[in-house]
Order: sequence, then C-alpha cells, then structure tokens
Amino acid sequence: MSELSRRAFLAASGLAVVARGSLVIPSPAWAAPKTGVAAPAFTASTTTGKAVSLADQRGKIVVLEWTNHECPYVLKHYETNNMQALQKEATGQGVVWLTIISSAPGTQGFVSAAEADQLTASRRAAPTSVLLDPTGAVGKMYGATNTPHMYVIDKAGTLMYAGAIDDRPTTRRSDVQGAQNYVREALQAVAAGQPVKTPVTRAYGCTVKYA
Repeated sequence: MSELSRRAFLAASGLAVVARGSLVIPSPAWAAPKTGVAAPAFTASTTTGKAVSLADQRGKIVVLEWTNHECPYVLKHYETNNMQALQKEATGQGVVWLTIISSAPGTQGFVSAAEADQLTASRRAAPTSVLLDPTGAVGKMYGATNTPHMYVIDKAGTLMYAGAIDDRPTTRRSDVQGAQNYVREALQAVAAGQPVKTPVTRAYGCTVKYA
C-alpha cells in the first residue's frame, strides 16, 4: 500500500498518522473508568426495545463489546469468525455478552434495530444482547474510543479489564491466528478468581462515531 493510500485508509478509519507513520489513537474528552473499581452503572435498550441494566447482571461475568460493522478492524474479527467464537465460548460458560453500538445517526456503523438483528443473524454472532446507544451516553461513560473496544466486568460488578481484543492492531486476517487474546485471558482469570495479568491495554480500531 502506498503512503498516500495508507493515509487515506487511516483517515477513513478514524485514525491519525504522525510523521513516522505511527497510529495515534485519540484520547477521549471524558475520563475512562478505572479497572479494579465498580464499573459505571448504565441502562440501555436492546434491539427489541427491552431495557438492560448492568445492575441486573450482578452475579454474572459481563463482557462489553463496542462495535461498528463497517470498520475494517471489526470486519477482521468477524470475517475470520474470531469474535463469534469468543462470544460462543464465553456465553457457553454463563457470561453475559453485550454488544454495544454507539454510532450516531448518519455516521458510519449506525444501524436500526432491525438492521442490527440482521447483522447478528448474517454473521452468526452470539451476543447475549445487542444494545443501541445512538446518543453515545454509555460509550462515553466507559471512555470507549475505538471499535472494537472491550471490557470485562466480574460478578461483583467490578471492572476487571479494558482495552483491545488482542495484541495485533492490524486489519490483516492472518494476524488473528497466534495473537494474544486479552479478553479470553481476562475471562479465564476472572472465572478462576485470579487477578487479570494485563488489566488495561490500548484499544485499536476505528474511532467510535459519536454525535
């Protein structure tokens, strides 16, 4: 890829380029929650209009996944079945997986409830629920900056992990194999009642398209 094409791709993805070609992941204008303390409480609507509250999930491990189906970084994990496999693995063990869409109306990744359901079906995704956050209220509460941006909350409601899905910040499908999956490691640690070895990483991907 030429430097000009690369810059155009990064601009479309919502990522900036500095002089040496490094990716810059913008800092949010709001404070991100800290791990090791109570996760921010929220209530959001599913695609069926049902209200889902984090408080209602007490006693269960919860994963929050920020997504944008048009983002090439998200496509990497869905087109290789990496995200779906992790969803099924987690929910099969009783984890509550909430996929959250915070794209504002008219921006990349915004979908109606029906479109969100169609995406879940066509991709054979397996979240517990898909939550719609068009105002960005929940996303900003968590300091979600990118798609995908992942969070793991333990049974007591404590935020135990925040950051990237893995250690390969690229769009290359081949990088899924052999990557260190931070979310899987965090889930295993939390389920075993052990500290998460890497509780915070820098999320990579497209910027969340807030209003």
